[in-house]
Amino acid sequence: MKPFAKDNALRSWWELGSTALLAASAYGATLFPLPWSARIAASILAGLFTLRLFVIYHDQQHCAILPHSRLAAGFMRGFGILALSPPSIWSSSHNHHHKHNSNLRSAHIGSFPVMTKRQFEQSSRGQRFAYLAIRHPVTIGLGYVSMFLYGMCLAPFLRGPKQHPDCLIALLVHAAIAVALVHYFGWATFLLGQTLPALICYGIGSYLFYAQHNFPGVTFTTSAGWAYEKAALESSSFMRTDPLTGWFTANIGYHHIHHLNHRIPFYRLPEVQRLVPEMQNPKTTSLSLPDMIRCLRLKVWDADAQAMVRL
Repeated sequence: MKPFAKDNALRSWWELGSTALLAASAYGATLFPLPWSARIAASILAGLFTLRLFVIYHDQQHCAILPHSRLAAGFMRGFGILALSPPSIWSSSHNHHHKHNSNLRSAHIGSFPVMTKRQFEQSSRGQRFAYLAIRHPVTIGLGYVSMFLYGMCLAPFLRGPKQHPDCLIALLVHAAIAVALVHYFGWATFLLGQTLPALICYGIGSYLFYAQHNFPGVTFTTSAGWAYEKAALESSSFMRTDPLTGWFTANIGYHHIHHLNHRIPFYRLPEVQRLVPEMQNPKTTSLSLPDMIRCLRLKVWDADAQAMVRL
């Protein structure tokens, strides 16, 4: 993978700059007195452009793109605050996820929790309810509230205010933008300029993150049998998408390759799959409704069957 883990600064700046410009234009269009159809379309596009920009932010945090640029680092810190993904919590939780992907002992940190079937059966009613609630489709679909406002901002700040002051800043900035939109433009603009884009971006993003590690054929293991390369290739999916969806998600569907080497820029991931034979037979899923249902039905790890199963 090492030959592919090289940043092309010009390409990276183009991808970052063009996406940021498109996102800013879409958000701006929601503020103007355009026909409602145009404003709603702009709002939807704003959510999708933010999703792409978030994956680019994710790449920069991994030092896959623009690793030595102070300008890029400063821009991304600001974006992390605006996107409810403060760098302090994102780097710690997501880096842990990469280092412990599919390890049953600590897979819940930076990812969706995974119980074994036996653990679930031995848990209290309250513990079962909480576990299933976190993995419920509604919770995932409302990732804006569950994963980002609460999981990435409020909860980390309450646990460690000194370690995560940027989490509070993100919440305050988000609230200030909401108040400003309502005060100066009205409730409709608030819904189109902040709420709907966030619901789209974080709803899709939450499901992508869920399905990349909770799909038919995924494997989980204990610390004794865990290996980084095995976890990357057997516990991370390749999500088949059409070219447009692949663009909006910045190739995050090539998740098995990303987990094998997170220093590979997102725009080189398809090249890796095309040129490296070992990457061409991954475990796959897609955004088709049947595949989504199959993923969402998986609840616990059955150690005897060595498979994620329904309840």
